Amino acid sequence: MQLGMIGLGRMGGNMTTRLTKAGHDVKTYDPGVAGTASSLAELRDQLEAPRAFWSMVPSGKITEDTFQALITLAEAGDTIVDGGNSDSQRRYAEAKEHGIHFVDAGVSGGVWGLDNGYCLMVGGDDEPISRLEPIFKALAPEDGYAHVGASGAGHFTKMVHNGIEYGLMQAYAEGFEVMEKSEFDLDLHEIAGIWRYGSVVRSWLLDLLHSAFELEGSHLEKIKGYVEDSGEGRWTIAEAIAEDVPVPVISAALFARFASRQDESFAAKVNAALRNQFGGHAVKSAEDS
Repeated sequence: MQLGMIGLGRMGGNMTTRLTKAGHDVKTYDPGVAGTASSLAELRDQLEAPRAFWSMVPSGKITEDTFQALITLAEAGDTIVDGGNSDSQRRYAEAKEHGIHFVDAGVSGGVWGLDNGYCLMVGGDDEPISRLEPIFKALAPEDGYAHVGASGAGHFTKMVHNGIEYGLMQAYAEGFEVMEKSEFDLDLHEIAGIWRYGSVVRSWLLDLLHSAFELEGSHLEKIKGYVEDSGEGRWTIAEAIAEDVPVPVISAALFARFASRQDESFAAKVNAALRNQFGGHAVKSAEDS
């Protein structure tokens, strides 16, 4: 089956390789990669109607610019698949006005997806999704793909998936810090290793943590504890607020990431100053740090 892949970064490049290995005819466009189409228009001309374009570009302005260019270049009956996390319901409506299908595909798998496959959560209309199902099944491992609902459902499901991921990662992080700070000389690499077998907390994330300890040492000496977030945790919390759903674990995990980026917390300074004022408790001078 033919597909036009737009964006050959860490995800798009590996997805293209996996599809090609599965026998699909993938045409590509990435202005930063030699040997791809020179423009979106050239990519369009390389594909037979009804065309399918898969956009795998970073979130932000480039996502919107790519979408706007595609609805101008594509023809009625073509399909745009957005593999990021975007404003999918609005884009679905806008594409529909041009007679173009829009499918939102939440993609999970990271750098391991090339070999292991990508979990795909796909939202949109039945017709384009049924037509593109060979692509989805080639990308996903067995039982790792589903048409989860109408337009927006794919990206919504992936958003919540990543919010859950925040909580799971934070639980591992806190537990391993308790062990690292304990009086016992614990081999965290070994403990992560045995927890992968028979333990109720075993998971792929634990497999990855075990690998990290193997590469970086049990105290992760080479890594700075500075944790970014790519937005999905914030969006999950915002949606939970809109739905009156309590999500204390995901919220705490996001705030822990914020705290990791501070060299020193101003809130902690306020706490220290207040304890000193009302109780005479000693404070440490900034000059002593």
